This record gives sequence, C-alpha cells and structure tokens, in this order.
Amino acid sequence: MAAAFSGADERLAPWVVPAAGEGRVFTLAALKPSAKPFSSGDKARDEAAVDALALDLDAWQNLFYADRRHRLLVVLQGTDASGKDGTIRRVFGRMSPLGVRTVGWKAPSEAERAHDYLWRIHAQVPGDGEIMVFNRSHYEDVLVPVVQGWIDERQTRQRYAHLNDFERLLTETGTTVVKFMLHISREEQRERLQERLDDPTKRWKFRLEDLEARKHWDDYQRAYEAMLRATSTPWAPWIVVPANSKLHRNLMVATVLRDVFASMGLSYPPDDPALAGLRID
Repeated sequence: MAAAFSGADERLAPWVVPAAGEGRVFTLAALKPSAKPFSSGDKARDEAAVDALALDLDAWQNLFYADRRHRLLVVLQGTDASGKDGTIRRVFGRMSPLGVRTVGWKAPSEAERAHDYLWRIHAQVPGDGEIMVFNRSHYEDVLVPVVQGWIDERQTRQRYAHLNDFERLLTETGTTVVKFMLHISREEQRERLQERLDDPTKRWKFRLEDLEARKHWDDYQRAYEAMLRATSTPWAPWIVVPANSKLHRNLMVATVLRDVFASMGLSYPPDDPALAGLRID
C-alpha cells in the first residue's frame, strides 16, 4: 500500500486493489457494492460524521494550501450514475474554491485528438498546494476503447504501462494520487437512471447514450476489473468504494482523504523574521 494510506483505517485494506506481485487475487465481483464497511450502522450518526469530516477536510485544505510542498490528484472513476458528481458536492463542497479545481472529462476535442491521449490530462494536473479532482479521468482511455473494440489487447497493455508511468512521474515529482472506483450494482444504476428520467430537475443529466452503454454492462465490468488489476500500483493504488449507499460512499471517501492529509506532515510556513514584534497602527 502506498505511503499516503499507511495511517488509514484498517477497514480500508480489503478495498485497496493489490498491486501486481502482491499475491492477493483480486476480482471486482467479490467486492459487494452494497457493503458498508465504514458505516456505524446508524444513519444519523453517519450523516453527522460526514458533516464533521467535511469541516475537517476544509481545515486540512487550508493547511495544505499554505504548506505548498504537496499536490493532490483525486480520481473519481465509475460507471454512469455511480455518484461522481454527488461525491464532489458532498465531500469537497466545504473547501475553498481557491485551492480546489475539478475537471469533468468528456470525449476529446479535435485539437486534443491531434495529440497523444495523455496530453490534455497532463495540462490539468495540480500545482503546488492545489487539489485537483478528476470526474472521470485518463482511465476512460482503457475502458470505452476496449469495450468498443477501438484498440486491441496489445494496445491496451501498452496504455496500462503508459498510465502507470505517467502516475509514477507525478508521484515522484510531488503529487499524491488517490484513485477511487465508485462501485455500484446494475440494479442500483437502473434505479438511478430511472430517477433521472422521472425527475424534471434531473432529466438534463440523462442521455440516451447511457442506455447504450448499459447494454454492455458485463463488458464494462470486465474492462474495469482488468484495468484495476493492471494499474493499481504501490505509488498510486486503486480504492474500490462500495457506493450503492450514497451516504456510505461519501463517508468512506471523506475518511480516506482525511487520512491522506494527516499522513503528509503538513505545516504552516515559518514566520517571516521581519514580522516579529510588528504592530499595526
């Protein structure tokens, strides 16, 4: 497990995808999306915990921004309706927008397609003291093209290697990479998509393309499993978040991020000696 997670709650361990060579066999099907390993069993208590964690994360983000020795990239990956938007709203909503940026990745533009597929990604990684949240990510390039048959097995393995090397570059130059795969069941997705369709205030989020992708549910699950196995590394491990419960999803993600911040040894910069004894008239 990467150093960033060394102080994390022991409940996290079964949900961290093992890196190649660790010896633990990983199958996505063995991780139940309805599980709630971080829940107290009391909904009101869990809701209060999420509220408290949001305030803690705001304080940590302020210190993180002042420290300026670190960068944090948070990747939220998951199927349609897995809760990426909701996680951003609930977990990061209390933080100052001065130190947090979010990118929602869509299909590449014509200009982006004229470059290598990581060109547009690298331009959006965080700077010193900054938190960047990816809603979807560079991992779309080993999911959709695989399921659609746009790239073959050799090209897929090559891209896995590219992604691992890219994240190693980031981590070796000061960026902590935290990757969450929001894991929901097919039935939960059906209910959420239907809710979008039935609610006029949410219908704008519904796309007919979501139904086409849903037809390939099993193919996407296989693509996700292969991707998780190949790209969970000691420097950037994947964390699978059982996300049928939105409350549990938020609780788990917020808890992990709090532990990541706590592991960094953050501190405020030293005082300027010129300020000693200064009095403002």
